[in-house]
Amino acid sequence: MDRRPERGHRCVPHTADVRIEAWAPTREACVAEAVVALVDTFTDPGAARPTAEREFHVRAEDDEDLLVDVLDEVIFRLDTAGELPLRTEVADDGDGGLRVRWHTVDTDAVELIGAVPKAVALHELRFGPDGPGWSCAVTLDV
Repeated sequence: MDRRPERGHRCVPHTADVRIEAWAPTREACVAEAVVALVDTFTDPGAARPTAEREFHVRAEDDEDLLVDVLDEVIFRLDTAGELPLRTEVADDGDGGLRVRWHTVDTDAVELIGAVPKAVALHELRFGPDGPGWSCAVTLDV
């Protein structure tokens, strides 16, 4: 019997890179949980509080591409703007895409505790319905 909580994430052992798994009741909540999992692999936000909000829209051919695009955006904004999402809200746009809202913090307000991801690997990527909810597994190149 599966006793994991309705929503959550974890890091799983992987050679050389970082692998995360996330799960939630809906596709959108699973994407949001995957963002938390990614950020948790290399930071300890401690008592950090959001200082800004960012919104963006993602369209893609399939659900896996949507997930990758959102996670790639985390890495892109880390590299270019020095900010990370502390909270993530994801909504279906009604046309197959996603609207994403982040409550962000500057990277200098969080403690870096691990290797910073450089990219989302497509190898062994998984995202889709899983029992009563959705789950994903993603490898991050570090």
